[in-house]
Amino acid sequence: MPSSQTPSPSDPLAALVDGEAQRRAAHLAQEAFARVFRLSVAEPDDVRRRGVEQLRGELAEWAGQAADDEARALRLALLLAGMDQWGLAWTQAFELVAIPGLTELIGALRTGLDAQAEARFLRHFESIGAAEQNVIDFKVELRRALHLALWHSSIATESREEALRLSSRLGGMLLALAREMPIAGWRLVADAVAFIQIRCLADSLAVEGIGQEATQALFAALARELPKDVSDLVMAHATRAVIAWQHAQRGPEQVH
Repeated sequence: MPSSQTPSPSDPLAALVDGEAQRRAAHLAQEAFARVFRLSVAEPDDVRRRGVEQLRGELAEWAGQAADDEARALRLALLLAGMDQWGLAWTQAFELVAIPGLTELIGALRTGLDAQAEARFLRHFESIGAAEQNVIDFKVELRRALHLALWHSSIATESREEALRLSSRLGGMLLALAREMPIAGWRLVADAVAFIQIRCLADSLAVEGIGQEATQALFAALARELPKDVSDLVMAHATRAVIAWQHAQRGPEQVH
């Protein structure tokens, strides 16, 4: 049974790439995916290829700034793992056949590796998923952004069917995460629930119509499908986060 007091195990890969760099890798992967997606759907082939080459250079430069070969390999593995997860989530959610620019970018980043560098890259790429605590800061940052992007997509569409389908896809991702990451997964689910509630309060999002229905369907599915002990933790954690945000918005109480 998960517990809000369960300590998170230490990340054995943080000695190579620390938490700050892991979070940076997640942000770079997100930005790179957004750029190659736009290039793939909105630009002709020649423009897409030039954009992919520019991105390749930027990402390779960041990976190459690490202190040694092992750290450089792990940085590259994080970038490719992050873009791969964004690509998988988007192709499944929006029923896409392929994202050409993403395939080209991932291939280009590996093309220049010699045999030793390729072996280091593959070893670190496999290590990312080998244990939950491995590069946990990267995983948390990456999944937060993915979940919120899918939710925004679900409430932005004017099609009720599409909104509910995207909401269902996000619910499936969150439920899978809680199963696959028994230590930190429920916290990521709670983070998603809290952020959605805060965005609804702060920006008056999903307060009516299709967006509200899709959001309510997501929360209902989580409450229904999560084991009760996990669901209780998720909802309690999310509620505390929302209350803390509300207190912060009001500011310190004035003494009269």
